[in-house]
Amino acid sequence: EQPVGVLRITASDTVAMLLMRSIVPTFLASYPQITLDLVAEASFVDIVAEGYDAGIRLGEAVPRDMIAVRFGGPSRMLAVASPAYLRGRNPPVTPYELAAHCCVRSRTPAGRPYRWEFERYGEAVAVDVSGPLMLNRTELMVEAALKGLGISFVPARIAEPSLREGALIPLLEEWCPEYPGLFLFYPGHRHVPLVLRAFIDILKAHA
Repeated sequence: EQPVGVLRITASDTVAMLLMRSIVPTFLASYPQITLDLVAEASFVDIVAEGYDAGIRLGEAVPRDMIAVRFGGPSRMLAVASPAYLRGRNPPVTPYELAAHCCVRSRTPAGRPYRWEFERYGEAVAVDVSGPLMLNRTELMVEAALKGLGISFVPARIAEPSLREGALIPLLEEWCPEYPGLFLFYPGHRHVPLVLRAFIDILKAHA
């Protein structure tokens, strides 16, 4: 009756970092006979072809033929900067004013520069920001903002500890709407192993 074995899950780098905060430690403590193989991958993978038990992604990226379990509530992207960077500068009030600022840019998994997407009252704006630094990891973008290197556009959950401490300041909040959050998904045509059911229970308990 006690789940035993290996559980293989794929998630993005950002999601894997979030899971490590509390869900993974709780899961391993609750089920000491399970080995969790958590693989962080920037690009989306076919979990069936690659031999994973489940994947975790934003709702829009979940294949339609999968069973999806939502957890963690809504998410949103947020523009952030350090007090040191903002000192002596006018904070942007609209996305259009980002052109006057140094921004920390990022790339999509396909390698293209990522356009910052905003929306307010039905008005959608996609901005090609400029700046001397381009990164491919969310955690590095948060660190760059903390170092005063410019404005970063990151998942609010990742920046939350620094926002709570006042080390980062939120910007353009009314232009950063919430969207459906994270989903764990797995094939619906095969038996769900006990190790996966156990992980889902921990996710729901932390939701």
